[in-house]
Amino acid sequence: MDDIDRVLIDALRRDARASWAELGRLVGLSGPSVTERVSRLEAAGVITGYHAAVDQVALGRSVAALVGVHLSDTSDQDAVTVSLQRLEEIEDCWFVAGDESFLVKVRVPDVSGLERTLSRLRRIRGVARTRTTVVLSTKWEGRTAPPEEGLHR
Repeated sequence: MDDIDRVLIDALRRDARASWAELGRLVGLSGPSVTERVSRLEAAGVITGYHAAVDQVALGRSVAALVGVHLSDTSDQDAVTVSLQRLEEIEDCWFVAGDESFLVKVRVPDVSGLERTLSRLRRIRGVARTRTTVVLSTKWEGRTAPPEEGLHR
């Protein structure tokens, strides 16, 4: 991977619908050359997909919280993972080092919804307790590298 690939990846993370011609102008290559490079990045597993960015507030999920999940000593981590995956309010889930075993990002319509979700989380077999941090505002998410005006050669 070189600087051109990095610029292409950053541009696609900002706008996955950018045309090959737009991307080509950004890095000083032809559309077919950009297509070939992006195809190689996809084949190598660097680019794993293209996704729509969704406004959670517009979907009615205006409350976000980060919840640390502590497991009991006898819990089955894989079984807990499956149970967490079944909760549609969980947007992201990370297995982490430290006091907690999992950190999950929860999106719900309101504080009452958060309370119900936490109750469901605590009833999962193997969950000893949770620690919740409510998000007051989001300064940024899904950060890409700082924008560049193409490659400076």
